[in-house]
Amino acid sequence: MAASVREKQTVALKRMLNFNAPPLKNTAAEPVWKVLIYDRFGQDIISPLLSVKELRDMGITLHLLLHSDRDPIPDVPAVYFVMPTEENIDRICQDLRNQLYESYYLNFISAISRSKLEDIASAALAANAVSLVTKVFDQYLNFITLEDDMFILCHQNKELISYHAINRADLQDTDMEAIMDTIVDSLFCFFKLDKKLRENLRDARNSLFTGDSMAAGQFSFQRPLFVLADRNVDMATPLHHTWTYQALIHDVLDFHLNRVMMEEGAGAEPSPAGARPKKKSRKTYDLTAADKFWQKHKGSPFPEVAESVQEELDTYRAQEDEVKRLKSIMGLEGEDEGAISMLSDNTAKLTSAMSSLPELLEKKRLIDLHTNVATAVLDHIKSRKLDVYFEYEEKLMSKSTLDKSLLDIISDPDAGTSEDKMRLFLIFYITAQLAPSESDLEQYKKALTDAGCDLSPLNYIKQWKVMNTGSQFVMEGVKNLVLKQHNLPVTRILDNLMEMKSHPETDDYRYFDPKMLRGINVLSYFLFVCFQSKQGKKVIYGCSELFNAAQFIKQVRQLTCYLLPVHLL
Repeated sequence: MAASVREKQTVALKRMLNFNAPPLKNTAAEPVWKVLIYDRFGQDIISPLLSVKELRDMGITLHLLLHSDRDPIPDVPAVYFVMPTEENIDRICQDLRNQLYESYYLNFISAISRSKLEDIASAALAANAVSLVTKVFDQYLNFITLEDDMFILCHQNKELISYHAINRADLQDTDMEAIMDTIVDSLFCFFKLDKKLRENLRDARNSLFTGDSMAAGQFSFQRPLFVLADRNVDMATPLHHTWTYQALIHDVLDFHLNRVMMEEGAGAEPSPAGARPKKKSRKTYDLTAADKFWQKHKGSPFPEVAESVQEELDTYRAQEDEVKRLKSIMGLEGEDEGAISMLSDNTAKLTSAMSSLPELLEKKRLIDLHTNVATAVLDHIKSRKLDVYFEYEEKLMSKSTLDKSLLDIISDPDAGTSEDKMRLFLIFYITAQLAPSESDLEQYKKALTDAGCDLSPLNYIKQWKVMNTGSQFVMEGVKNLVLKQHNLPVTRILDNLMEMKSHPETDDYRYFDPKMLRGINVLSYFLFVCFQSKQGKKVIYGCSELFNAAQFIKQVRQLTCYLLPVHLL
């Protein structure tokens, strides 16, 4: 099976950290000890892929931010991984003048310009440090991989390429060009784009579509298709209350770059009178590819996850009790592991159990992690009645019979937050084949206002729907989201383009062939995974930003009085 995006980027990072040479396998030799210097962009790229232990195994003794106060370590080489910005170049030149390290391996996340490269050369020459700058590389790694088949363009400064930034009222052509340049630069690092791609393909030394078994410059007949879609083709899915483990975590918890951050109280009991209130501690949990429970259950419905956590806990307790029972039978309570390993053959079972202790402890750590995370998610589900919202939205989208009026849910003070109510109503409004009458709409708006809702997102969606009345996307919304996941607008578009079907939804898409000198005319991540598994196709999902419903509504709220622009991303 071909390597995933995550595997390829991880390999590229490990090669970079090994001074841009392939890491040696199956060797007991100690790595060359070094320091890693990165900016915030580099930190965001590395952190979801390589743990601190993995960095240490590769010889990274320290990893420091470029603009932090750093002491000289003159006998250790430094590997830099930064964006080629003016500010970063100035700081690298300052490091050269101060001769902080034994040697410098400069790796730029995106391509560095010739003028900035000359600035570094001038600084190295002035500091008499030319021989210390060992290597300079353009890494083309300006994207963040979060799953085997999902990436985002950036995390730092993501507001600069956000939905709000692209659709704001005062957007100038120069602003849009700057946004496009930022996005294209990241996409160029993932694979070459349009003109840059055509130029790259004509270079036999550096062809993107060349497989390992093909000679340089040869084209593969199975060429990839890159589809660039606008968020406006489907406004309902980002608002939908979800029911799978990963999506719920992203929706209700503080979840960024595969890391969950939660506040944990020091206890439920109130502080004694006159005493200072107990501070809440902030706990972080990394949900990584090495976590087998996460990999197996992240796409599972939440009730199944809760059952699986309990099953894992029961299994762990049974294994722990077996170790205790064996030690008790043999009268070994309190003995150390060295004494146990020297016992006769009757202790084989106990010895085996003790040898698996590290694995057992790791299992316990993961059980505790998912118990805490799942409990936090469950608290949100219960306090906000998210199961009610999910079930109701599912019926709305599948055009099923509703057993409760929308107005009742909006008016129920115990059913969700004001944001939950607004999300539900926006989905109703977007997916409705016929807009509610003015009198009904006024009744809904009064109920929403009484529930504490800000109506500005509704005002924007009304304008958006007027602009898209001729679109099949608006008429169908995300019908049958759960029952027929492939009917989502974006997955329909993908299916039409991959199968080269003639369809009104995609007939006006522009098609750019990188082998030609000129171009010619022509849901969410989880739902893409479902689509590719059903269709037997490999689909990689990328987005300019990964937002949850609260973040999306915040951006929509800021666009209240603005009609959508004619240019699409």
